[in-house]
Amino acid sequence: MLFAIMFAIWRFMEIVTLIPIMGMLAWFVNIHMEGNIMTPTYILLLFIVSVLALAWSVFTLFSYHRSSTHARFVSLIDLAFVGALIAGVYYLRFIARADCASIQPGSSVDVDLGFVGSARISTVDVSVNKSCGMLKGCFALAIMNCVFFFITAVMAWVHGGHVVKTETRYVETRRRSHSHGSRHGSRHGSRHRSRSGHRHSGSRRSSHSHHRAYV
Repeated sequence: MLFAIMFAIWRFMEIVTLIPIMGMLAWFVNIHMEGNIMTPTYILLLFIVSVLALAWSVFTLFSYHRSSTHARFVSLIDLAFVGALIAGVYYLRFIARADCASIQPGSSVDVDLGFVGSARISTVDVSVNKSCGMLKGCFALAIMNCVFFFITAVMAWVHGGHVVKTETRYVETRRRSHSHGSRHGSRHGSRHRSRSGHRHSGSRRSSHSHHRAYV
């Protein structure tokens, strides 16, 4: 039960952070398709990985009973997504050094402070490059998902080892109980045969003595 709760929490965090990645990168892919331009590798790779990882996360979240049974397999798939996300982050690494926002001094505004006097306040104009900001957000969320998928992979692997040990103990217990029951049954059968043999031999002796008495 504890595994299901913790697994569901981390899967939910993966889904919440993968949806923005898929949405923002889908916007870039759509722009390139409309312009009949080939989508760059750093966008296309992370987009494909995010779509597959989101589908896998949703599937394993709503079927965690089956996921707990095949926990080792789930762990291996999660580790594969960790590697794929690391590759996507590597191709998008140039965006980490990009400056997506620029700050420029704006116009000055005179503010009347009443009997104190007046003051001149200079405004600041902040402009943010939309494309740069979206790519930087995808970069940060992809790094977070590398950590999230690694955590779920470790959890699934540990839980899978626990399940294997439990099944092994159950099989050994069944074997011991079966062997004990077979030995008990063989002893009971041998006792029954020995008793019937004694009775048969006693009846033969009594019939033989009775026959001798009449002769």
